[in-house]
Amino acid sequence: MPLVLTIRDIFLVIDIVLVLVIVFDQRRNPTATVGWILVLILLPGIGFFFYLFFGQDWTKRRLFFLKEEDDRHIAETVVSQREELEGIGRRSPGEVYERYMSVARMLLEANQAIITTDNELEIFTDGTAKFASLFDAIRGARHHVHLEYYIIRNDPLSRELIELLTKKAREGVEVRLLADSMGMKVKKEGLFEFTQAGGKYAAFFPRIFTLNYRNHRKIAVIDGTTGFIGGYNIGEEYLGRGPLGYWRDAAIGVRGIGVFGLQLRFFMDWNYASGEHIEFDLVYFPMTPGKGHCPLQMVWSGPDVRFSPIKEGYVKLILTARESVYIQTPYFIPDESITDALRIAALSGVDVRVMIPCKPDHPFVYWASLSFVGDLLDAGVKAYTYDAGFIHAKTIVVDGIAASVGSANFDVRSFRLNFEANAFFYDPQYAGQLKQAFLDDLQKCTAITPDSYRSRSRWIKAKESVSRLFSPLG
Repeated sequence: MPLVLTIRDIFLVIDIVLVLVIVFDQRRNPTATVGWILVLILLPGIGFFFYLFFGQDWTKRRLFFLKEEDDRHIAETVVSQREELEGIGRRSPGEVYERYMSVARMLLEANQAIITTDNELEIFTDGTAKFASLFDAIRGARHHVHLEYYIIRNDPLSRELIELLTKKAREGVEVRLLADSMGMKVKKEGLFEFTQAGGKYAAFFPRIFTLNYRNHRKIAVIDGTTGFIGGYNIGEEYLGRGPLGYWRDAAIGVRGIGVFGLQLRFFMDWNYASGEHIEFDLVYFPMTPGKGHCPLQMVWSGPDVRFSPIKEGYVKLILTARESVYIQTPYFIPDESITDALRIAALSGVDVRVMIPCKPDHPFVYWASLSFVGDLLDAGVKAYTYDAGFIHAKTIVVDGIAASVGSANFDVRSFRLNFEANAFFYDPQYAGQLKQAFLDDLQKCTAITPDSYRSRSRWIKAKESVSRLFSPLG
């Protein structure tokens, strides 16, 4: 009698094969491994498609091998320039920098995060001011404009940007625009005039069958002397004109040798996505010292490296805290290292506070975030929901002196699966501004107390439990 396999049998065989691949071939976090095995066993068929879009990484090494090689080649150039860069960019850093020397050294060794101390920063917590500054810098560009964003909407703000970039390209300025293929919403016809004018566009990782390995970075470099990094993408919602209301985010503008790190990161990603392979040239990396005094490092992480330097920087900063740790993030799904660091800090008497949104843009992530916040309340961590709109800032401020601003959330997706970029800086002037912004935001928040958390409804508890179950998957 011939063997007849049903659809269920076929999926069962596929799930068994995937379980074996996950256990024996992939170097996953043990918690994520167990989670995916449970999904495949308990949800045959559905689990396969869920894994296909969210979990598969058997091709990761092959996908990013060439990128890793190219990144290493460019990084070797940076290593050869390290002494010169640090010599140009160092101006008597003083006691503050010395206090955080161990953080800076760790990021330098783990990520080639060049340390410069001649930087002048501008802190942005409102989209209108941030985009006005960015557009002004682009209008003043003389040689090149390099932009790299996760999302570029097809809306009035994005069209204004494309028109400005087209104008600069016609003037003879080199304009390169890099966007994640999943986040780019502007149609090809919308880019036609831009490319006809000489502008260059590239899509990062054009594979739509997986939601993993997205380029979540938000970087802008103008003439190698002015840079921007933070949480803002390009779209009307970042001006507070979307369904979530007012958009509270964070970014910084940089003038000084620290822009070198942003330019370097753009080069690596552009070369991988476009195939152009632009080379190191002083016209892109001017060695002109800045007029500021802020010690700064540009740090990046992604699935093309084994560890997460940004997460390690977060942990190291938390463990150096003497007085306070203030965190703002839209997604709070920390791994054990972040959780333990925050708990230890709070139990040691440090004022640890975490601010998350009061409304979800991704429901599963929102309920999982509440669950992880709840775990820390009994240790003395204070938690708040931001009620005046949506908080999208990804910031940490320690003792009002050291801080990080960038694209990386406090969640496992940023730590393991997305390409991220953050600035770490050590200066009471600028970190103090972020701390004050956090304190001002507290007036627009609701505290999550141990009592209020314990009194939540059974329905909310159920949503938290289900969301938390899926949170380690990746």
